Amino acid sequence: MLTSTTFRTMRPALSSASRSFSTTPRSALARMTLIGRLAAEPELVNTSTGREMVRYAMGVSSGPRDNPQTSWYRIACFDEGPRRDYVLGLPKGTLMHCEANASMSTYDDAEGKKRTALNLVQST
Repeated sequence: MLTSTTFRTMRPALSSASRSFSTTPRSALARMTLIGRLAAEPELVNTSTGREMVRYAMGVSSGPRDNPQTSWYRIACFDEGPRRDYVLGLPKGTLMHCEANASMSTYDDAEGKKRTALNLVQST
């Protein structure tokens, strides 16, 4: 039978196993995990600063099998070396798993309307 004495003797063991909290604030993080298919073959492009990146789009389907809804995501990847070469060699329709850091940005379009965009950068 468990008594209050039993729990008191267990308390020191539990306190040493618990996580100590940090005094620094948690950093903000937004991350998405996507599982879907490539919309087209990935392409190698240069940013405005001259840095190379791989750009690709994924379609992620959800909902019932008889009426699935597909959401499309544009993803940037800054991997180098063999990882970049592997992504560049994937054909359209390849099933992929992607973990990406997400951020929102606003801009004015050609007609002067304010637009919002989701930016996804693949995590390494």
